[in-house]
Amino acid sequence: MSEPRKTAVSLVSLGCAKNLVDSEVMLGHLRKVGFRLTPRQEEADILIINTCGFIRPARQEAKTAIRRAMNFKRRRPGRRVIVAGCYVQQSKDRLAAEFPEVDAWLGVGDFNRIDRLAAGQDIRPSRRTFLYSHLSPRLVSTPSSWAYLKISEGCSHRCSFCSIPAIKGPYRSRSQASILAEARRLAARGVKELNLISQDSTSYGRDLNLKHGLARLLENLDAVRGLEWIRILYGYPEEVSEALLEAMRAPKVCRYLDLPFQHASPGIIQAMGRGLAGDKALRLLERVREVLPQTVLRTSLIVGFPGEGPREFKELTKFVRQARFDHLGVFIYSPEEGVPAMGLGDPVPPAEKIRRRRELMLIQQEISFQNNRKYIGRRLEVLLDKPLNARPRQALGRTRFQAPEVDGVVKVSSLAPLADRLHSVCQVEITRAGVYDLHGRLAA
Repeated sequence: MSEPRKTAVSLVSLGCAKNLVDSEVMLGHLRKVGFRLTPRQEEADILIINTCGFIRPARQEAKTAIRRAMNFKRRRPGRRVIVAGCYVQQSKDRLAAEFPEVDAWLGVGDFNRIDRLAAGQDIRPSRRTFLYSHLSPRLVSTPSSWAYLKISEGCSHRCSFCSIPAIKGPYRSRSQASILAEARRLAARGVKELNLISQDSTSYGRDLNLKHGLARLLENLDAVRGLEWIRILYGYPEEVSEALLEAMRAPKVCRYLDLPFQHASPGIIQAMGRGLAGDKALRLLERVREVLPQTVLRTSLIVGFPGEGPREFKELTKFVRQARFDHLGVFIYSPEEGVPAMGLGDPVPPAEKIRRRRELMLIQQEISFQNNRKYIGRRLEVLLDKPLNARPRQALGRTRFQAPEVDGVVKVSSLAPLADRLHSVCQVEITRAGVYDLHGRLAA
């Protein structure tokens, strides 16, 4: 007799890398109890959508994905749809009223119980946000050479525009023992690059009464056999300490800092509930570059925040020109319900927000191009991720100063097939530079 057909599950992960880790943990729980996982939605008996609710475009993307899932459900009677994540935690009742055909809803406290929900069981929502550990089953979905590792959950900052603390709760760190155990397991599986993620990685360990928690964590991770690159993502500028900069001298730690400044005008920074404006921010960047030469810096900024007039925007453009970030993301402000900034209104017209974003990106493009040109003729370490357009002698990779999924890439060519070099760190001679991407050839 043939074995009974296993229930097939397909999961769509929306939003940030932190969401992706939650999705990977859900997939791990589902696989552990015997569900069949498929990337093809049309094959699935159960569709799961892990949503982001942070900003308006993310919520719109989530609704589009839910509507698409509803269409799949209507085509095959018996198919079920489960919607999970931040948007559910934020607005479950509204979503349930708009999408009554959704079979189940899962907030951020119960990712580890997705298997029960998928099996048709009822669960009582947890009051606390779920934080996985090294004991959690996890199906890593990134290329085999690199992975994300979430070191904490939640946020205890009170930025006036941000809903994350209300959605995820206060900051909670994983223990160093748990993080190191997971890092060793990932390294044993062939992971070369570990990307540490958190809502605020620079605050790691404070809730555990660890002094210089992130610095000590980096020192311990640097000793994990098999790892070659360790990258910090998502820090707060005001949390960058001398101890952290010293720890970043370790051989495996990438000299890369992702520090969202959000703005530069003192008045806007104060209204945002942030800590560093203009000159203070520039002094921090100067100190980072003094202690760690050739450090690559990424930031994100918001345009159109209430109170941002021509003078404040001019201060922001001046800051971008002076800071000379290697990587920059610009977001258009949208008011969020339930946060302090909601009371400030939304006075900047949408067209003006778009224009300001475009102006900042044009400034940054010239800076990025100039920064990239300095690598021409140099040999760089490149982690080869995957083939380029299925061409055996071309591949896509990244340097230490290019974070996955958000920065540019290196397009590598070789006289010989590259199949046996994929997922390893290689020497590449850079031959050409663009605004975002580099081109090079595999060094002999």
